[in-house]
Amino acid sequence: MLVHGIIDNHAIFTVLDRALRRRGFQTLATYDYGLFTQNIPRAALRLGEAIEQLSAATGYERIHVIGHSLGGLIARYFVQRLGGDSRVHTLVTLGTPHQGTQLAWAASLLPLVRQLTPGSPVIRELTEPAPGCRTRFIAFFSDIDHLVVPGRNARIAHPDLNMQNIAALGVGHLSMPNNRRIAFTIAQALYELDPAGAPSAP
Repeated sequence: MLVHGIIDNHAIFTVLDRALRRRGFQTLATYDYGLFTQNIPRAALRLGEAIEQLSAATGYERIHVIGHSLGGLIARYFVQRLGGDSRVHTLVTLGTPHQGTQLAWAASLLPLVRQLTPGSPVIRELTEPAPGCRTRFIAFFSDIDHLVVPGRNARIAHPDLNMQNIAALGVGHLSMPNNRRIAFTIAQALYELDPAGAPSAP
């Protein structure tokens, strides 16, 4: 399932969609959480409902989720705080403000943007213990990200999570979902699943 960023829609994933299909992933779905989303926990709950529907429709017990920017944070909240690790095998995030972004202070009067500030209640929740979390995390971060400030805040830092942080050097925030090198890396990583955690999907 592909989840877009705060100012985009599912059309941003054209290159990634093609790369995944070439690797044999034919069951692809997108989730649009809407421009008027104001609350990350509520958006995560709705994403969970969409994932449950996808699981029921396809028969796959666990799926992969790829989230760009805010989409990655919504998906991570679902996995860590709402029991979504039972449904999500791998969560890939692209330019997601896992540790918040200092840029959010400039518009912190908006409820959603306030949740993206470093140290916000939502960001603090994601630092809480997550023992036994089954989901594998892959986080891409950039050295020239103009929305996640500083760029290193797009990395995941959590002692309980199975995670890999990958530097996407020279790739801007909005370019991440359409970068061919990133798309190939994601497709390859999902194709070469670890034997112990391989999901029921191809």
